[in-house]
Amino acid sequence: MATADPSFIHLSSPQKENGVSESPGQLDAGALFVLKSRGSWLHSGYHLTTSIVGPVIFSFPFALSLLGWAPGLLITTLQALITFYSYNLLSLILDHHAQLGKRQLRFRDMARDILGPRWGKYFVGPLQIAICYGAVIGCILLGGQSLKFIYLLYNPSGKMQLYQFIIIFGTVPLFLAQIPSFHSLRHINLASLLLVLAYSACVVAGSIHIGNSRNAPNKDYSIKGSKENRILGAINGISIIATTYGCGIIPEIQATIAPPVKGKMFKGLCVCFGVIVSTYFSVAISGYWAFGNQSQPSILSNFMDENRPLLPSWFLLLTNIFTLMQLVTITVVRTLHLWNSGIGLLHTY
Repeated sequence: MATADPSFIHLSSPQKENGVSESPGQLDAGALFVLKSRGSWLHSGYHLTTSIVGPVIFSFPFALSLLGWAPGLLITTLQALITFYSYNLLSLILDHHAQLGKRQLRFRDMARDILGPRWGKYFVGPLQIAICYGAVIGCILLGGQSLKFIYLLYNPSGKMQLYQFIIIFGTVPLFLAQIPSFHSLRHINLASLLLVLAYSACVVAGSIHIGNSRNAPNKDYSIKGSKENRILGAINGISIIATTYGCGIIPEIQATIAPPVKGKMFKGLCVCFGVIVSTYFSVAISGYWAFGNQSQPSILSNFMDENRPLLPSWFLLLTNIFTLMQLVTITVVRTLHLWNSGIGLLHTY
C-alpha cells in the first residue's frame, strides 16, 4: 500500500495561483519575498535592465582601446548574443521545472536539484552571497564617489571627506530596501531604465561634442604597449565586456511573473537587450571615437582636462545626478538580493 509523503501539504488555491510548490512552513522568508507572482513581461524587462545595465558601461570605450575597433565591437556583439541565448534558455528550463511542480526560485535551488543538496548549501549559496555582498559594497562606494564629484563641482574647496558621502549615500537604499516584495520594485526599476537611457544619451552627446571641438584630443586608435602588455590588455578588455552582461537573479525575476509564464520572460529579455544594444554600443562607439587610445577606465574622467571640465558644469552635474539616482536603484536591488540569498541559505542550516 502506498504511503503519503509526510512533507507534502495540500496547497490552497491562492498559493497555486502564485506558483508556490511548497507549503508556507517549508518556504523561507527569502522565497516568499520573490513569490508575489503578479508581474507582467514589461515588469520583468524593468527588473532585468536594472540587474544588468549600470554605470559600468562608462568603461566600454576603455575596453575598446585595449582591443581595437573590430575585435572590440565583435566581442561586444558576440557577448550580447551569447548571454541573450543563455538567459532565454535558462528561463525555459525554469518554466519546464515549474510545470513539473518543482519551481526553482534561486540558483541555489537549481544547484540543489541538479548537483545535490550539499552543492547548493555549501558552494553555490555562499558564493552567491559573497558576490552580492561585493556588489553592494561596490555600488555604495561608487555612489559616494559620484556624490562627492557633484559636491566638488559647486564647491571645489569643500572640506567634506569621501567617507561622509559614502555614509550619506548608503542611508538612501537602506530606507528603500524596506519594500514588502520584489514585485514592488517594478516602479523603481522602470525609473532605473529611464535613467540608464538618460545618462547614456548625455555621455554620447558629451563625447561627440568634445570630439568635434577645438580641444578635441588626437584620435589615435592604435593599441599601445609591448606585445605582452597588449595581450594582457586584450584579456582585461574582454573581461570588462563580459562582466557587463552578468545577471545573478534570473530565477528570482522569473518568479515575479504572473502565470502562465511561457513567452513572458522572452519579451522581458527583448526589452532589456533593446536597452543594452542602444546604450552599450552608443557609449562604446562615441567614447572611443572621441578619445581613441586615451580613453580612461571611466569615460567621465575624459570629460575633465587637468581638473578643468571640457563640458559645461551643468551638463556634468546632470549626467552625474542621473548616474547617482540609478546607482541607488541598483544598490536597492543588490541589497534585497543579498537579503534574499542570505535568509534562504540560513534556512537550510
